[in-house]
Amino acid sequence: MPKVFLTSAFVRQSACPAGARRIDYFDEGLPGFMLEVRSSGGKTFYQRYRDSRGRERQFKLGSTRALTVRQARSKARRILAEAVLGNDPQKQRELFRKIPTLTEFARDSYLPFAKNAKRSWRTDETVLRLHILPKLGRLALDEISSQSIGEILRRMQDNGYASGTTNRVLVLLRYVLNLAKKWSIVSVQNNPAAELKTAPDVCRERFLKSEEIERLLSALEADENKTAARAIKLLLLTGARRNEITQARWEYVDWQRKTLLVPRSKSGRPRLVQLSSAALDLLRSLQREPGDVFIFPSPVTGQPSASLHFPWNRSRVS
Repeated sequence: MPKVFLTSAFVRQSACPAGARRIDYFDEGLPGFMLEVRSSGGKTFYQRYRDSRGRERQFKLGSTRALTVRQARSKARRILAEAVLGNDPQKQRELFRKIPTLTEFARDSYLPFAKNAKRSWRTDETVLRLHILPKLGRLALDEISSQSIGEILRRMQDNGYASGTTNRVLVLLRYVLNLAKKWSIVSVQNNPAAELKTAPDVCRERFLKSEEIERLLSALEADENKTAARAIKLLLLTGARRNEITQARWEYVDWQRKTLLVPRSKSGRPRLVQLSSAALDLLRSLQREPGDVFIFPSPVTGQPSASLHFPWNRSRVS
């Protein structure tokens, strides 16, 4: 381990001896400060130190293409000072690198958990995929700020989303980041989503006029998503909740009693949805393919759609 006084001139002239893969030059002035020179011609500054357990650690400062000797030496002194104070800079770096991005956490940890713990996990998956991950997915969990979350909510409001939808985004982010903290994936003291307030719900009650109903039904008939359009029609005919219709199965239909069973309603108990003659006619008109379990399966996945937002939005503005 040759010792030299590392200078800009030495760094430029240094070379790896013939037949060797690399050589380390240690600085005479700062203990542990070194230059690694490789046979490929690459050169990198490092700082060696001992952690609180006495184990030797090595912290990569950076390439000579990015740092001058003066900059590398200054950074090396900070690393050495941290080690003397009992911290472990390399361990801290490794911990930061282990923090997943929001996309990775949602894919590998949150959604597998939600599938077993929440009946509404499909809604969570849709909200993440459509509204959250395109904007925040590439960020590590500890990089997400209240400002970045607020920007998503503002853009959604500008695009005409109702407060119920924006609140769902905020509440889901709050829940996801709380779990990341609970599972010790991040050590952030404050949840950035907790700093933001949900928007007040806008409660409206208005009944459609006859001509409005006719226009809506015509728009649904012409919509490109036939499955979703028919689900919306059944919602109009029954007054049921969205998930009670989108997740309905053929086995839940009692043709004689003219009812649709909801095995677990919002209250947690089963209930029956009364089916009018028009609702029964709509169900009879559906083409049930062999193997279909759900009344309104997605033509792509065969599973219920978690949201009817886009076909509903298209139809209501038509």
